[in-house]
Amino acid sequence: MMGLFALAVAYAATGWALPAHIPVPHAEGASADQPRRIEPIGSYTLALIWTPEHCYHPVPGAESFQCGIEKGSGFVLHGLWPDGLGKSWPQWCADAAILPPSTIAAHFRATPSAQLMQHEWAKHGTCMGITSDAYFRRSNRLFHRLRTPDMAALGRTAVSAGTLASAFAAANPGMRPDTVNLNLDRDGWLREVWLCLDTRFRPEKCATPIAADRPVRIRLPR
Repeated sequence: MMGLFALAVAYAATGWALPAHIPVPHAEGASADQPRRIEPIGSYTLALIWTPEHCYHPVPGAESFQCGIEKGSGFVLHGLWPDGLGKSWPQWCADAAILPPSTIAAHFRATPSAQLMQHEWAKHGTCMGITSDAYFRRSNRLFHRLRTPDMAALGRTAVSAGTLASAFAAANPGMRPDTVNLNLDRDGWLREVWLCLDTRFRPEKCATPIAADRPVRIRLPR
Protein backbone atom coordinates (compact mmCIF):
# COMPACT_ATOMS: atom_id res chain seq x y z
CA MET A 1 0.00 0.00 0.00
CA MET A 2 1.42 3.39 -0.99
CA GLY A 3 1.92 6.09 1.62
CA LEU A 4 -0.38 9.12 1.62
CA PHE A 5 2.21 11.39 -0.01
CA ALA A 6 2.87 8.89 -2.80
CA LEU A 7 -0.88 8.51 -3.31
CA ALA A 8 -1.31 12.28 -3.57
CA VAL A 9 1.43 12.44 -6.18
CA ALA A 10 -0.09 9.54 -8.13
CA TYR A 11 -3.52 11.19 -8.08
CA ALA A 12 -2.05 14.53 -9.18
CA ALA A 13 -0.51 12.82 -12.22
CA THR A 14 -4.04 11.93 -13.36
CA GLY A 15 -5.28 15.50 -12.94
CA TRP A 16 -7.26 14.67 -9.78
CA ALA A 17 -6.21 16.00 -6.38
CA LEU A 18 -6.55 14.07 -3.13
CA PRO A 19 -8.29 16.35 -0.58
CA ALA A 20 -6.02 17.84 2.06
CA HIS A 21 -8.25 16.45 4.80
CA ILE A 22 -10.23 13.22 4.72
CA PRO A 23 -12.59 12.73 7.70
CA VAL A 24 -12.13 9.72 9.96
CA PRO A 25 -15.24 7.52 9.68
CA HIS A 26 -17.15 6.11 12.61
CA ALA A 27 -17.87 2.44 13.12
CA GLU A 28 -21.08 0.89 11.80
CA GLY A 29 -22.62 -2.49 12.42
CA ALA A 30 -25.74 -4.61 12.70
CA SER A 31 -28.78 -3.27 14.54
CA ALA A 32 -32.37 -4.25 15.28
CA ASP A 33 -33.44 -2.69 11.97
CA GLN A 34 -30.40 -4.05 10.10
CA PRO A 35 -29.69 -7.51 11.57
CA ARG A 36 -26.65 -9.62 10.87
CA ARG A 37 -27.30 -12.21 8.16
CA ILE A 38 -24.70 -14.78 7.18
CA GLU A 39 -25.89 -16.50 4.01
CA PRO A 40 -24.38 -18.11 0.90
CA ILE A 41 -23.46 -15.72 -1.91
CA GLY A 42 -25.22 -16.38 -5.21
CA SER A 43 -24.23 -13.27 -7.19
CA TYR A 44 -23.05 -9.67 -6.82
CA THR A 45 -24.21 -6.15 -7.62
CA LEU A 46 -21.83 -3.32 -8.48
CA ALA A 47 -23.70 -0.12 -7.57
CA LEU A 48 -22.84 3.24 -9.16
CA ILE A 49 -24.16 6.57 -7.84
CA TRP A 50 -25.15 9.19 -10.42
CA THR A 51 -23.78 12.23 -8.59
CA PRO A 52 -25.72 15.00 -10.42
CA GLU A 53 -28.91 13.59 -8.89
CA HIS A 54 -27.27 12.92 -5.51
CA CYS A 55 -25.88 16.46 -5.31
CA TYR A 56 -29.11 18.08 -6.54
CA HIS A 57 -30.72 17.22 -3.19
CA PRO A 58 -28.16 18.34 -0.59
CA VAL A 59 -28.36 16.38 2.65
CA PRO A 60 -26.10 16.35 5.73
CA GLY A 61 -22.92 14.60 4.65
CA ALA A 62 -23.30 15.47 0.97
CA GLU A 63 -20.10 17.47 1.25
CA SER A 64 -18.32 14.14 1.64
CA PHE A 65 -19.01 13.67 -2.07
CA GLN A 66 -17.45 17.08 -2.76
CA CYS A 67 -20.74 18.30 -4.17
CA GLY A 68 -19.84 21.89 -3.41
CA ILE A 69 -16.72 21.58 -5.54
CA GLU A 70 -17.55 19.20 -8.34
CA LYS A 71 -21.33 19.82 -8.51
CA GLY A 72 -21.85 16.16 -9.28
CA SER A 73 -19.64 15.30 -12.21
CA GLY A 74 -20.72 11.78 -13.10
CA PHE A 75 -20.64 8.30 -11.59
CA VAL A 76 -18.91 7.30 -8.39
CA LEU A 77 -18.73 3.85 -6.85
CA HIS A 78 -21.36 3.11 -4.22
CA GLY A 79 -20.11 -0.39 -3.55
CA LEU A 80 -19.87 -4.08 -4.35
CA TRP A 81 -22.75 -6.00 -2.77
CA PRO A 82 -22.94 -9.78 -2.28
CA ASP A 83 -26.42 -11.05 -3.14
CA GLY A 84 -28.01 -14.19 -1.78
CA LEU A 85 -29.45 -17.25 -3.48
CA GLY A 86 -33.00 -15.96 -3.12
CA LYS A 87 -34.68 -12.74 -2.06
CA SER A 88 -32.46 -12.28 1.00
CA TRP A 89 -28.76 -11.38 1.10
CA PRO A 90 -25.86 -11.48 3.55
CA GLN A 91 -25.02 -8.35 5.51
CA TRP A 92 -22.99 -7.17 8.52
CA CYS A 93 -21.32 -10.57 8.65
CA ALA A 94 -18.56 -9.58 11.12
CA ASP A 95 -17.50 -6.67 13.28
CA ALA A 96 -15.55 -4.15 11.20
CA ALA A 97 -12.65 -2.06 12.50
CA ILE A 98 -12.27 1.55 11.36
CA LEU A 99 -10.61 1.63 7.96
CA PRO A 100 -7.03 2.92 8.00
CA PRO A 101 -6.35 6.30 6.31
CA SER A 102 -4.16 4.63 3.68
CA THR A 103 -7.02 2.38 2.54
CA ILE A 104 -9.46 5.28 2.37
CA ALA A 105 -7.01 7.48 0.46
CA ALA A 106 -6.14 4.73 -2.02
CA HIS A 107 -9.76 4.39 -3.13
CA PHE A 108 -11.10 7.88 -2.48
CA ARG A 109 -11.24 8.79 -6.14
CA ALA A 110 -13.81 6.06 -6.82
CA THR A 111 -15.79 6.61 -3.61
CA PRO A 112 -15.18 10.17 -2.32
CA SER A 113 -16.66 9.54 1.12
CA ALA A 114 -14.77 7.93 3.99
CA GLN A 115 -18.02 7.10 5.79
CA LEU A 116 -19.56 5.43 2.76
CA MET A 117 -16.44 3.29 2.39
CA GLN A 118 -16.66 2.32 6.06
CA HIS A 119 -20.34 1.45 5.60
CA GLU A 120 -19.74 -0.63 2.49
CA TRP A 121 -16.93 -2.60 4.10
CA ALA A 122 -18.91 -3.22 7.29
CA LYS A 123 -22.21 -4.15 5.66
CA HIS A 124 -21.07 -5.91 2.50
CA GLY A 125 -17.33 -6.52 2.42
CA THR A 126 -17.23 -8.46 5.68
CA CYS A 127 -19.44 -11.09 4.05
CA MET A 128 -16.91 -11.90 1.32
CA GLY A 129 -14.24 -13.59 3.45
CA ILE A 130 -11.47 -11.19 2.39
CA THR A 131 -9.59 -8.25 3.89
CA SER A 132 -10.80 -4.67 3.56
CA ASP A 133 -7.93 -3.86 1.20
CA ALA A 134 -8.83 -6.85 -0.99
CA TYR A 135 -12.50 -5.81 -0.97
CA PHE A 136 -11.75 -2.29 -2.18
CA ARG A 137 -9.20 -3.48 -4.72
CA ARG A 138 -11.84 -5.77 -6.19
CA SER A 139 -14.62 -3.17 -6.30
CA ASN A 140 -12.31 -0.45 -7.65
CA ARG A 141 -10.92 -2.73 -10.33
CA LEU A 142 -14.45 -3.42 -11.54
CA PHE A 143 -15.37 0.26 -11.35
CA HIS A 144 -12.32 1.63 -13.16
CA ARG A 145 -12.69 -0.97 -15.90
CA LEU A 146 -16.13 0.36 -16.79
CA ARG A 147 -16.83 2.67 -19.68
CA THR A 148 -19.89 4.86 -19.28
CA PRO A 149 -22.05 6.05 -22.18
CA ASP A 150 -22.48 9.69 -23.15
CA MET A 151 -24.80 10.68 -20.31
CA ALA A 152 -25.01 14.30 -21.49
CA ALA A 153 -26.44 13.18 -24.84
CA LEU A 154 -28.81 10.73 -23.14
CA GLY A 155 -29.94 13.39 -20.68
CA ARG A 156 -30.95 15.79 -23.43
CA THR A 157 -33.52 13.39 -24.88
CA ALA A 158 -36.41 11.28 -23.64
CA VAL A 159 -35.00 7.86 -22.86
CA SER A 160 -36.31 4.61 -21.46
CA ALA A 161 -34.70 2.19 -19.02
CA GLY A 162 -34.04 -0.13 -21.95
CA THR A 163 -32.29 2.60 -23.92
CA LEU A 164 -30.00 3.47 -21.01
CA ALA A 165 -29.22 -0.19 -20.31
CA SER A 166 -28.44 -0.75 -23.99
CA ALA A 167 -26.11 2.27 -23.96
CA PHE A 168 -24.16 0.82 -21.03
CA ALA A 169 -23.96 -2.56 -22.74
CA ALA A 170 -22.73 -1.00 -25.99
CA ALA A 171 -19.93 0.78 -24.11
CA ASN A 172 -18.72 -2.38 -22.36
CA PRO A 173 -17.92 -5.56 -24.33
CA GLY A 174 -19.45 -8.61 -22.69
CA MET A 175 -22.21 -6.64 -21.03
CA ARG A 176 -25.84 -7.07 -22.15
CA PRO A 177 -28.82 -4.79 -21.52
CA ASP A 178 -30.40 -7.41 -19.25
CA THR A 179 -27.30 -7.29 -16.96
CA VAL A 180 -27.96 -3.61 -16.18
CA ASN A 181 -30.52 -2.47 -13.60
CA LEU A 182 -31.55 1.04 -12.59
CA ASN A 183 -32.51 2.69 -9.33
CA LEU A 184 -34.98 5.50 -10.05
CA ASP A 185 -36.83 7.78 -7.66
CA ARG A 186 -40.61 7.96 -7.73
CA ASP A 187 -40.52 10.66 -10.42
CA GLY A 188 -38.25 8.62 -12.68
CA TRP A 189 -34.99 10.46 -12.00
CA LEU A 190 -31.91 8.25 -12.25
CA ARG A 191 -30.29 7.74 -8.86
CA GLU A 192 -28.03 4.73 -9.43
CA VAL A 193 -27.01 2.15 -12.01
CA TRP A 194 -26.72 -1.42 -10.71
CA LEU A 195 -24.63 -3.91 -12.66
CA CYS A 196 -25.47 -7.56 -12.05
CA LEU A 197 -22.53 -9.96 -11.75
CA ASP A 198 -22.08 -13.69 -11.20
CA THR A 199 -19.79 -15.17 -8.54
CA ARG A 200 -16.81 -14.75 -10.89
CA PHE A 201 -17.68 -11.05 -11.27
CA ARG A 202 -18.83 -11.41 -14.86
CA PRO A 203 -22.03 -9.77 -16.14
CA GLU A 204 -25.13 -11.90 -15.65
CA LYS A 205 -28.85 -11.37 -16.16
CA CYS A 206 -30.41 -9.36 -13.34
CA ALA A 207 -32.92 -11.30 -11.26
CA THR A 208 -35.48 -8.47 -11.14
CA PRO A 209 -34.68 -5.88 -13.82
CA ILE A 210 -36.60 -2.66 -14.21
CA ALA A 211 -39.21 -2.54 -17.01
CA ALA A 212 -37.41 -1.67 -20.25
CA ASP A 213 -40.10 0.79 -21.34
CA ARG A 214 -40.11 2.79 -18.10
CA PRO A 215 -39.19 6.45 -18.78
CA VAL A 216 -35.93 7.67 -17.25
CA ARG A 217 -35.03 11.27 -16.43
CA ILE A 218 -31.31 12.05 -16.22
CA ARG A 219 -30.18 15.13 -14.34
CA LEU A 220 -27.02 16.62 -15.86
CA PRO A 221 -24.07 18.18 -14.00
CA ARG A 222 -24.59 21.82 -13.05
